Amino acid sequence: MKNLTILPADTYTVINKSVINDSDIKLVTMLYQPIIGFAAVSLYLTLIDDLDKRDVMSEDLTHHHLMSTMQLKLDDIVVAREKLEAVGLLKTYLKKGGVNQYAYLLYSPISAYEFFSHPILNVVLYNNVGKKEYDKLLNFYKVPRVVLKDYEDVTASFDEVFKSVRGSILDLEEDVMNRESNNIVLTKGVDFNLLISSIPNDLMNEKCFSEDVKELINALSFTYNLKTLDMQGLVRDSINERGLIDKNKLRKSCRDYYQFENNGNLPTLIYQKQPSYLKTPDGDNSKWGRLVYAFENLTPYQFLKAKYKGAEPTARDKRLIEDLLVEQKFHPGVVNVLISYVLQVNNQQLKKSYIETIAGQWKRLNIQTVEEAMKFTVKEYKKLNKESPKTVTNTKNKSSEPVWFNTNPNKSEISDEESMELDKILEELV
Repeated sequence: MKNLTILPADTYTVINKSVINDSDIKLVTMLYQPIIGFAAVSLYLTLIDDLDKRDVMSEDLTHHHLMSTMQLKLDDIVVAREKLEAVGLLKTYLKKGGVNQYAYLLYSPISAYEFFSHPILNVVLYNNVGKKEYDKLLNFYKVPRVVLKDYEDVTASFDEVFKSVRGSILDLEEDVMNRESNNIVLTKGVDFNLLISSIPNDLMNEKCFSEDVKELINALSFTYNLKTLDMQGLVRDSINERGLIDKNKLRKSCRDYYQFENNGNLPTLIYQKQPSYLKTPDGDNSKWGRLVYAFENLTPYQFLKAKYKGAEPTARDKRLIEDLLVEQKFHPGVVNVLISYVLQVNNQQLKKSYIETIAGQWKRLNIQTVEEAMKFTVKEYKKLNKESPKTVTNTKNKSSEPVWFNTNPNKSEISDEESMELDKILEELV
């Protein structure tokens, strides 16, 4: 995901890379929407409507047109676009110029069979809609079984109906529309050299780690947040008597392992980093600016793990963070500020009741950016100390002040001494 500044005047062209029919649209609204949300599906349908009558390519349009049509801010449209890209429904290309030009390539959704077999999408759908709604969706797409054992196949073959005769010369045409879907891309994956070397050779067939098996392992490791070391035992136990990996057994093993570690819950997907439109411009080398950058560019999991000095955070703490992201719908950078603030003023403890109190207040105040969160904590902390003057002289309390409380957000210069000090702070902080 690249941080690009997009303007209403920037143009775009929609290019249809597939054959998208009514069944596809129904599939997107029923299966994809619980994962990517209404705004992303609305953008997908709007881009389809932008196509011309041949359903191949649109005219040049501006992003202001999208804003007017969808009645959404451009920032929200960008987030919706990125979600479509993430699940394989859209690819985006950019040609920079005085007015930037975007090409939006539309793809068909994968089939219902592929969706319900997918190691990421299927699990997240189940978690997001619940068992009852999931079963309804599954039953909708189930094909009734017809018993034909008492019937005889009397279908005519092609060569029984037609025969080949001399005809005209025909040039093969490659640029004909075809139904095409786009795979989900994962940029990080399992260390297969380490994984394969950990399994005895006599257990494996030479075809054990085919490309489709590697794709499945990467997808499962992402879905269930499993590291290479976690996957070693799960993969080894899934190898059957023929030396091949039993895919269904591996899926079940990963799911059971995750549920055991997370009180029976299943994972969901979150927009994992602070959205680019809520970030501050780069280039501020002050203490304040560098702290803002740190909060904005780490995922809450990375941030929490850093606070654990590189060790794996407890399942309880990870659930607290997940609740803030999923249930409260806080942006990741704001969650990072909240974590840091609570840890520093509460003796390195993440108390659920305390976090919920602050989260409720921030939600009502509609705090969305890192700087808003940092400035508000400064204001609240000073207000608290003003109401209780004794705490100002308490050295223990002073040492628990978050590190940004005595920085100047308007200061753009930083001395060598301050830089060294901040580097030490950032080592502990991030």
